[in-house]
Amino acid sequence: MGSLTKRQKSIVIGCLLGDGAMRCKNNALLEINHSFKQRAYVDWKYQQLRRLVATPPKKRFGRNGRIAYRFTTLSIPALTKIYKKFYLNGQKRIPDGLRLTNLSLAVWFMDDGCRSRRAAYFNTQKFSMIEQRRLIRLLRAKGITADINRDKKYWRLRVAVASMKRLKGLIQPYILPSLRYKLPS
Repeated sequence: MGSLTKRQKSIVIGCLLGDGAMRCKNNALLEINHSFKQRAYVDWKYQQLRRLVATPPKKRFGRNGRIAYRFTTLSIPALTKIYKKFYLNGQKRIPDGLRLTNLSLAVWFMDDGCRSRRAAYFNTQKFSMIEQRRLIRLLRAKGITADINRDKKYWRLRVAVASMKRLKGLIQPYILPSLRYKLPS
């Protein structure tokens, strides 16, 4: 269990840009937690990270009738290295010097992407304005133009219509059939 494969690292980074969370005592673990309706997606993540996981995904009943489907990885040094880049004082952040693979971008989109007519959004409301600008630079490095867009009282990223073909071309090979509805046609 020494290190992560490139594929596993790309998936972990995509998860952390999206809905994934890490915890760390001596070593870090990654928690994957989605709605039970996204079971196929959680199962896919589990299969990709299986070597790092002791217990398969399970249903979890939450407040207000929400049913989640989740798993956690083992606590390992390879994840601790990533944790130290993405977390400061227990708060998730976007680290400097981050590079996106197409797979990381696809996982991030499957976690936090949504369509709106001919454009797409990344629901980045949890990140600060500085971090959102960092995310825009990451997208620009992939040839994708995005801007910060107001979503009620929060902010998120909107991918320009002119960049949709580029975004789709990069991520479509990785998008699971059950999540293709997130891509504009």
